[in-house]
Amino acid sequence: MTRKNALVVRGGWEGHQPVRATELFLPFLRANGYDVRIEESTDVYADAAAMAGTDLVVQCVTMSQITAEQVAGLSGAVMAGTGFTGWHGGIADSFRASSDYLHLVGGQFATHPGKEPCELQGGQEDNYLPHTVNITELGREHPVTAGIEDFELDTEQYWVLHDDLIDVLATTTHPVRAWHPWHRPVTSPAVWTRRWGAGRVVVATPGHSLDVLEHPAVRTVVERGMLWATRTASAS
Repeated sequence: MTRKNALVVRGGWEGHQPVRATELFLPFLRANGYDVRIEESTDVYADAAAMAGTDLVVQCVTMSQITAEQVAGLSGAVMAGTGFTGWHGGIADSFRASSDYLHLVGGQFATHPGKEPCELQGGQEDNYLPHTVNITELGREHPVTAGIEDFELDTEQYWVLHDDLIDVLATTTHPVRAWHPWHRPVTSPAVWTRRWGAGRVVVATPGHSLDVLEHPAVRTVVERGMLWATRTASAS
């Protein structure tokens, strides 16, 4: 088996447990032939030699800051064939001040609608709503999501602002509720891929907590996404 190089970059807001969340997937990566390097900051993105030798970047960095040089290094690596993937806020709510990062990923967390005001308790659970993740027609054929049926979650439901260069494999719909200001159901991408130069990007918006990442469908999407995003022979 030809060994591949995976770079796990983690940090940012501790509410998403970046260390414990990424540790869930390290055995999978190693069992599938990856040598894994772990970095606790995005400084590595500006290291051209390190990025050139990386076949896959798994990022779990919610919010936080990134420099222009680091974004350029990440984007350049992806354009040259390095895969880029992650879940939830670790990829879709990273580096809010960087338009270049948003351009790379193709979608950005806007909000996660909450419960009825009378039910609010002041904790993260205020934003947990039961919802369905629907696999699209494209998703039913795509290697990341093929064979996965629509599934139910009770956790944060991401509302995503996005462009149409993404290939949407799964969606989730925010219904009209009396305490929310929108007047018709709004559908957001929940899983998408993006081609960027010679590289592949995979984003899964579920994954707020460890139990969500351990949901069989979510875990399958994340793990398959890692494999699919990894540098292909044609990008070597």
